[in-house]
Amino acid sequence: MNAFISVVKHPLRFRLFLLTKIPSAFFSGVRIKTIAEDKCVVTVPYKWFSTNPFKSTYFACLAMAAEMSTGALAMAHVYKRVPSISMLIVDMSAEYYKKATGITTFVCKDGIAIRDAIEEAIAANGNNSITIQSTGTNDAGELVATFSFTWSFKVRSR
Repeated sequence: MNAFISVVKHPLRFRLFLLTKIPSAFFSGVRIKTIAEDKCVVTVPYKWFSTNPFKSTYFACLAMAAEMSTGALAMAHVYKRVPSISMLIVDMSAEYYKKATGITTFVCKDGIAIRDAIEEAIAANGNNSITIQSTGTNDAGELVATFSFTWSFKVRSR
């Protein structure tokens, strides 16, 4: 857990990771602001690369930031894990409440539930899934969007 968090917190290493593995997140400005065992905070700005014709942040950029807030927590719990665990999103839903015209901050507070779901998959030597939520707000604290992601975790064959 701590090894992955140290990678994320290193400004150059994580930006290189984004550039090579998730270039759309890199160029649209998606950034992890804080991460701990239980919570992850991710931001996405409203800028040229993330805009849509309606003068707001493109929904896919919002989804990318929301997913990263959940996925980073999941990755932190499976990073260099023995036995090895695969992870995959199997469902997603979103509700939009307000136009995103500035920095949108997504918060996922389900890190402990993710850890427990992974532990259950390991205990069963099989798979397990969990639905978790990420909530996005603007600088004024107003709710912009809520995303739900269902993550599947599976113990890899040895």
